Amino acid sequence: MSAFRDEVPPPLADGSLGGFPSEPYERASSYFAAYAAEMAMAAKSVEFAELDRAAGILVQAYMNGRTVFSCGNGGSAAIANHLQCDHLKGIRTGSDLAPRVISLSANTELLTAVANDISYDEVFAYQLQSQSAVGDVLIAISSSGRSASIIRALNWARGHGLHTIALTGFEGGDSRVLAEVSLHVDATNYGIVEDLHQALMHALAQYVRQSRMSPDAILKSVF
Repeated sequence: MSAFRDEVPPPLADGSLGGFPSEPYERASSYFAAYAAEMAMAAKSVEFAELDRAAGILVQAYMNGRTVFSCGNGGSAAIANHLQCDHLKGIRTGSDLAPRVISLSANTELLTAVANDISYDEVFAYQLQSQSAVGDVLIAISSSGRSASIIRALNWARGHGLHTIALTGFEGGDSRVLAEVSLHVDATNYGIVEDLHQALMHALAQYVRQSRMSPDAILKSVF
């Protein structure tokens, strides 16, 4: 099964996919207003206790020189790549941390070689097998939580001593259950799920950064 089909959620009993939008909008402005309202509601579904657990894992990893890996497909790949920027350069700015962060979605040559010669399902797990060590962290991003490549990576990481954090939406799929920490967005619109995954990524990076700064330094910094 392809990565794309893995991401498509199953239909509801009435044959629809449910969620927002459920009707047409004549104006972009009214669509955006409704979209923003849906996103605000979905943001409240994230479990704060899980967010605190994820932050604790990341702080310890960065303090102890462990490597944090991120991965995702499609729009989630963009978030995984952006995570490397904000969790490496962003956290290092003004703090005493020098994070080690690698996006497993970033190397086109490596991704296509593994996908072509082995299997697309193995593109992330294969990289972890060569680059990770016990105590490292995997952040797996999947809107549906059902992508085979993400599930393979989480399973391998769990079995080899890595901490695992999953960012999911829709029903969460296997990723939501497999991960040590689940940051789940209760929404069924890809844009809203991805927007909030991006927000969670930014919030975690900025939280870790400010946790290692003095109040005066925070006041004089731009986040």
